Amino acid sequence: MKVVVSIGGSVLAPDLSADRVAAYAAALESVDGAGHELGVVVGGGRTAREYIGTARELGANEIELDQLGIAATRLNARLLIAALEDNTAPTPPERYEEALGAMRRGEIPVMGGTEAGHTTDAVATALAEYVEADLLVYATSVPGVYDADPAEDPDATAYERLTADELVALVGERDLEAGINVPVDLLAAKLLQRAGVRAVVIDGTDPEAVPRAVRGDHDGTDVVPEE
Repeated sequence: MKVVVSIGGSVLAPDLSADRVAAYAAALESVDGAGHELGVVVGGGRTAREYIGTARELGANEIELDQLGIAATRLNARLLIAALEDNTAPTPPERYEEALGAMRRGEIPVMGGTEAGHTTDAVATALAEYVEADLLVYATSVPGVYDADPAEDPDATAYERLTADELVALVGERDLEAGINVPVDLLAAKLLQRAGVRAVVIDGTDPEAVPRAVRGDHDGTDVVPEE
């Protein structure tokens, strides 16, 4: 099975802990060791936010801020590459063709951001479409897609299953309806809708949740293509 994993920077390296990154590397190696073809995209997390915040105070424009964020994602990608050692492409691929080539060689490509205006969730979704993945795993700091923000509403209910069309509609409501909690951005949702790739949104704070999700054992939200 071809699997693409989008790992939020806030769950991979919330405090730049070597043990944390190593645990994620071990979890990914277990997916690879089970015989799956694996591609990974890493977010920027706190590192990106801190650089962007400082640069914004200095007057940087939005494209410059995006470029700083992309650089931070690639730093996080290099941390994971260092932990994966010989199992991965040596540098973060910047094009989908490079990532696919690595997968075909039996390596694990670890990408960061690619261009201004695209989140790493969108990059991961585009990669999943490009390599014709069987499964896309969004490992986030939120345990699935909810009808309200679980951090603020104790009665928030998680969706066990959504179609890609329903996810797009839900994300589109985010700016209109207070309290909606959607851990996937609109561009990623629309790419997922177009790609027809099966996806799952999980709590990635436990690295072992990723191999469990690949095995079909998770407490998150399944996002399925339209029948």
